[in-house]
Amino acid sequence: MYRHSLRQRVAFAFAICVAVLSLVWGFAFFGAIRLSEDRVLMQQLEVAAKSYPTVTMNLRGYDDIASLPESLKEWAQTNPAQGLYEFEAEELHVAVIPTGNEQQHAFVVFDVAGIEAASSEDWWLLLVITAVVGTLGVLGFGLGVVVMRRAVAPVAELAKAVADIDLEHLSAEDYKRIESGRFGDDEVGVLAAAIEKTLERISAFVTRERDFTSSASHELRTPITVITGALELLEQSELSATDVLALDRVRRATLDMKTTIEMFLCLARETDDGLYQEQFLVTPLVRQAIDLQRHLLNRTLVDVEIDHVENPYVRGHQQAFSIAVNNLVRNAFEHTHTGQGPISILIKERELLITNQRNSYADEGYRLAVEASSHGYGLGLGIVQRLCERNGWSFVLQLDEKHVAARLLW
Repeated sequence: MYRHSLRQRVAFAFAICVAVLSLVWGFAFFGAIRLSEDRVLMQQLEVAAKSYPTVTMNLRGYDDIASLPESLKEWAQTNPAQGLYEFEAEELHVAVIPTGNEQQHAFVVFDVAGIEAASSEDWWLLLVITAVVGTLGVLGFGLGVVVMRRAVAPVAELAKAVADIDLEHLSAEDYKRIESGRFGDDEVGVLAAAIEKTLERISAFVTRERDFTSSASHELRTPITVITGALELLEQSELSATDVLALDRVRRATLDMKTTIEMFLCLARETDDGLYQEQFLVTPLVRQAIDLQRHLLNRTLVDVEIDHVENPYVRGHQQAFSIAVNNLVRNAFEHTHTGQGPISILIKERELLITNQRNSYADEGYRLAVEASSHGYGLGLGIVQRLCERNGWSFVLQLDEKHVAARLLW
């Protein structure tokens, strides 16, 4: 449970990190200054001890130029302005101060010979300072990572809880893994609660979908089975030619209804029960679809040309493939009129191509079919598109000035 919001925790973490680093750097600089002071005093004391019992003075004052050291006389005659000057070669520091006489200045000379560190010692000091600064930088980075990690810990915890859920196979109890109550009422808690409620609704929807498809599968297939049984009984009785034609129409309509029911149930199911890994031949299903839809060509006298370069196998849902092929064959048969044949069906190793001549009266129907297919819904080509998406196949409808080609690739 977190008492403060995520924004406040991040702000507090940043403030704590900056404060700790500032204190560390402050103590480091303070220590460096004290060490420098002690070092200068120790160097002065060592120089004085070496000249004992005669104690030399490193700091001296001069009222006129004539009393200055020889190395400074020529420079002093240039009448330098008031200020501080350093002469590295002579190891002297000079302060020029005003006096009552505007034409003359006083000089304070500080001899640092033996007090300033040697160049090699300066490099060692620079190396030590660099090491200290680098160490403090690494420690500061580590501290920042630790503090920020603790600040955003609830976000990482929520992300892990969501990542552990298999969204492709969502169960009814997965939403309980979020446990939004442990995140408090801050921003993360609100997000966790929203995710939990969303997953709960999705889980409930999945459960309803499974119950519906299970019930619908039984309730819709039962009337079809009854009608099919009644048709079989009627076939055994003596019927007139007109009754036989009517019976054929009823049989075809029943078969279409059965196929449509199976198709919608296939699209509605969330789980595939392993049916999408079946392996089957293409040519028998294509020939079966032609036989089922051939009655559409009885009055048009249009030939159907089948050319199978290969007899390929397809991996996927056999019923879904059969439904897709039936839709494409029926679509080609319905939009082909007398004198517009033949209809060409070409079976290749990874492709099924159905081509028919273009009918000017069917242009609007084709346009609507293409729109339905592009949006992924609707009957006919839209269902073919959805079946292909579920099985990893591809469907393309191509129209030119003379022909319409439906291409199914796997």
